[in-house]
Amino acid sequence: MGRYFVKRVLGTIPLLLVISFLIFMFIHLIPGDPVRNMAGREATTEELENLRESMGFNKPLYQQYFSYLNDLFHGDLGISYKTKLPVSEMMIGRLKPTLKLTFFAMLWSTIVGIAIGVLSAINRGKLIDYLGMLIAISGISIPGFWLGLVMIQIFSVKLGWVPTGGLDTWKSYFLPSITLGCGIMAILARFSRSSMLDSLGEDYVRTARAKGQRERLVILRHAFRNSLVQVVTVIGLQIGGLLAGSVLIETVFTIPGLGRLLVDSLAFRDYKVVQALLLFFSFEYILINLIVDLLYGVLNPRIRLK
Repeated sequence: MGRYFVKRVLGTIPLLLVISFLIFMFIHLIPGDPVRNMAGREATTEELENLRESMGFNKPLYQQYFSYLNDLFHGDLGISYKTKLPVSEMMIGRLKPTLKLTFFAMLWSTIVGIAIGVLSAINRGKLIDYLGMLIAISGISIPGFWLGLVMIQIFSVKLGWVPTGGLDTWKSYFLPSITLGCGIMAILARFSRSSMLDSLGEDYVRTARAKGQRERLVILRHAFRNSLVQVVTVIGLQIGGLLAGSVLIETVFTIPGLGRLLVDSLAFRDYKVVQALLLFFSFEYILINLIVDLLYGVLNPRIRLK
């Protein structure tokens, strides 16, 4: 297990290098000039050239990229063109709201999604199964931004139960977490149902029933536990998707998290902040996949990582 972990960690290094290059090139292909945004519309051509030279924008792209890599290896994410603050400080200040939003969304969507999937599998072909899959299909089909706006109109504007946005109280996370986790819940419900049905059809489940074990023990101890191996994979992938998906939800609900920071930085052409955020989202996605792989051996001892 230890050798496998070290091998996977070392394998992420070239992957991160490729991702950093793609992010760097993508940022420089975005239309707009950050120097013009910083200097203002009334700046002269000479002032623009001096500012561009001081920021290193007059150098060839490959020199800018190697300079960017050198800063990364030294833990320097750069200085924001807009706020003049270190990018790392800006990200740390915005990280807590995003992590809270992701945690609440993942918590309820995992519990509800797995519960719907398991109940649907146990009651296959019955009314509960049809209702569960109807909820799952609806959760996948409804756009997140539309659901968020509708929920704001109903629960905030008309009923006044929760705030329309911001982070004033714990209630501020209610609507955003529901909106963000709705699609994840639907995916987990469908995948849990499929995985549970596969487990219920295995020989060890039939053997346990033939031995006279209670149905509840058969489902929980044998079928449900083994079905989790595949479900964990989906959960891990969806956590990474939630952090990236928070961009839209934080914008709709005006939450000052990493997603909102990314949108604001793109609008201002704040390259340093955008590069750091995209690299962070990529890194956490790779890290979560690594953790999921290691959990396989914990959930199912028959799996051996080599």
